[in-house]
Amino acid sequence: MQQINNPLHGLSLEKILVSLQGFYGWEGLAERLPVRCFMYDPSIKSSLKFLRKTPWARKKLEDLFIYTLEKYGEEEDDTAEPGKEGV
Repeated sequence: MQQINNPLHGLSLEKILVSLQGFYGWEGLAERLPVRCFMYDPSIKSSLKFLRKTPWARKKLEDLFIYTLEKYGEEEDDTAEPGKEGV
């Protein structure tokens, strides 16, 4: 089965979590997904443990990742400094 339309293809749960944590921070993740592993003493390790055991939470995290990619993914290119194209 081909995965050409799957934006999560080739991404591990850890990569998704690290990316979202870097983008939103722990507080931002807790606002968007109010689960204990993001709200109280958060860490990548404890969050991964919870997300691997909890399919509904993992699905919400993946949905947030897809939403973030669609909404903000292309804007990263727009923030490049003028005159730096092709460098």
